[in-house]
Amino acid sequence: MADLKFQYMSGFGNEFATEALPGALPDRGNSPQRAPYGLYAEQINGTAFTVARAANRRSWLYRIRPGAAHDAFAPSNAGAHWLSSFNQVPTPPNRMRWDPIAMPAAGTQVDFVDSMMTIGGNAGCGINVYTATASMQKRYFYDSDGELLIVPQQGRLTLATELGNLEIEPQEIAVIPCGIRFQVRLPDGAARGFVCENYGAPLQLPTLGVIGSNGLAHPRDFLTPLAAWEDVDGDFEILTKFDGQFWTAKIDHSPLDVVAWHGTHAPYKYDLRKFNVAGFISYDHPDPCMNLVLHAPSATPGVDTLDFIAFAPRVLAMLDTFRPPWFHRNIAGEFMGNVHGHYDAKAGGFEPGSMSIHNTMTAHGPDTETFEKASAADTSKPDHIKDTMAIMFETPVIIHATQQALESPHRQREYVRVWEGLKKHFNPKQR
Repeated sequence: MADLKFQYMSGFGNEFATEALPGALPDRGNSPQRAPYGLYAEQINGTAFTVARAANRRSWLYRIRPGAAHDAFAPSNAGAHWLSSFNQVPTPPNRMRWDPIAMPAAGTQVDFVDSMMTIGGNAGCGINVYTATASMQKRYFYDSDGELLIVPQQGRLTLATELGNLEIEPQEIAVIPCGIRFQVRLPDGAARGFVCENYGAPLQLPTLGVIGSNGLAHPRDFLTPLAAWEDVDGDFEILTKFDGQFWTAKIDHSPLDVVAWHGTHAPYKYDLRKFNVAGFISYDHPDPCMNLVLHAPSATPGVDTLDFIAFAPRVLAMLDTFRPPWFHRNIAGEFMGNVHGHYDAKAGGFEPGSMSIHNTMTAHGPDTETFEKASAADTSKPDHIKDTMAIMFETPVIIHATQQALESPHRQREYVRVWEGLKKHFNPKQR
């Protein structure tokens, strides 16, 4: 297999082309009568055929065997805690927070798919945590229900995909498009992280609008893999999540046998540490959309089914203002996860691996200690927020928490206490 190498995306919607053997891509046409090297030509479409060219996601694959070369699917008991139904129990309007989900007991071998635990979701996305201790062996997976946004929090992942290999570490992300077959390998052993399963339009970079031509995530920093193939025969399993259920089929070879490909429907990675933070330097804390990395737009202009937001290292220099996020209520359902370091809006209880849900019109904001500290801070000096990385999956509707998340021993059932110390300071006789 070829070494891990990448090509720049140079902007979403662009055409990429890569071949692991010289001349494996046909000179002209997408489906020649006979493809080079005796390969099969196959197309995969991630969007409707008729969407605008700039939004179209499709790729031509030149592979050793066509994707159809496997047995019939049968129901599988894989992914028992990876759910697509979020209405088993009522979701309370409470603020909810969880300690890091514990890794499986020593000696327990659990791969990426079987370790997945769904925390919540809605019609636009499902939000999950993985705690894997073993690489996928003789098993390959693809998601028929949506694309996967993978955010490692502990341990690197090697994502061996049909179109090549991606290696990601904490503070990097990867997106595996709908239908792309892949295998997750653990070069460092046990690994934990967050996964958002996007059911809506494929994730894309936001337009910058009044920000101008620069800022936020730069297109050139998104990388797609170079072609790399496996020509391996054996007894393997191909697993899919289809309409919320898991199905398995026997396959007598590795499905990662694409020798060349070109198109726009491809996996990619991005380093969150390269995010170019925009913010306010006069007064007030900016809305979280100022930290938007990727989004899935809906049919309603200005409304996304999913926003992916990163709270990266930054400088707060606003004068005579409350610098942390203020107390607020909004229509959004917010899932936050701490990837690395300390999140500046919380004094404690939100260590790396922790996560929270603050739902539609549920009041939340800084805890008592953070409020008191920020209220008395010297704002003539800037705050350098270093060694930090938190992420948010934000949706325009309620995130319904699953029963397994609500009943988890990792849930902080006394989370509400962090606001108990907020005192009344009101004095109508003194401004």
